[in-house]
Amino acid sequence: MQSLPNSYRALVIGATGAIGAAMLAHLRADPRCGEALGLGRSTTPAIDFDDEASVARAAAQVGAGGPLHLVINAAGMLHGPQGLPEKRLGQLHYAQMEATFRTNTFGPALVLAHFAPLLARRERSVLAVLSAKVGSIGDNRLGGWYSYRASKAALNMLLKTASIEVARTHPQAVLVALHPGTVTSALSAPFNGAEIGRDAAQAAADMLGVLDGLGVEQTGSFHAYNGQNLPW
Repeated sequence: MQSLPNSYRALVIGATGAIGAAMLAHLRADPRCGEALGLGRSTTPAIDFDDEASVARAAAQVGAGGPLHLVINAAGMLHGPQGLPEKRLGQLHYAQMEATFRTNTFGPALVLAHFAPLLARRERSVLAVLSAKVGSIGDNRLGGWYSYRASKAALNMLLKTASIEVARTHPQAVLVALHPGTVTSALSAPFNGAEIGRDAAQAAADMLGVLDGLGVEQTGSFHAYNGQNLPW
């Protein structure tokens, strides 16, 4: 990450997932990175989006170590115990919608609330959330996947709104939503097969490259892993 200060401090949330783990590995291998932290449900401190207070506790502990220059939320869900993404209106029910929004929208919103203030104030910093192209309202041509699409569209709005507020106190900060593309992982396996999709390490490298090249004027934007600017 050439655009960040030397010995920059980085954090990956959702660091045990395929993409999060790959991003953390890249950052720890970067000789310019002074510290790369990874948090999840089983780490110390822990972040569990089912436990609202855990986000604040983790932020307090991480913040005690100094300002952050890079924060990436890689946690998310497409399917879970409540079922696969809904293809039709008749499949909608509260349990699935609530679980999807808790992981994809409410948890990342708390990350924005508690970790954006920890960004460096006088140096370049980046906060990225993993969104999805299917969360684009303008690009929705196929329908389906109701909860997942809606949760990512809501996340995009939260990110855009937060970028306006954060710019007032952190003028060099860039807040961005990222679409990782199809990556070989447990998330995509039921839909694409275990071996179809880009390698997580390559996806991580692609997205870190996009983050490295974003200017401060692009805060509050939505990008694909190849740098393409995506419609809201």
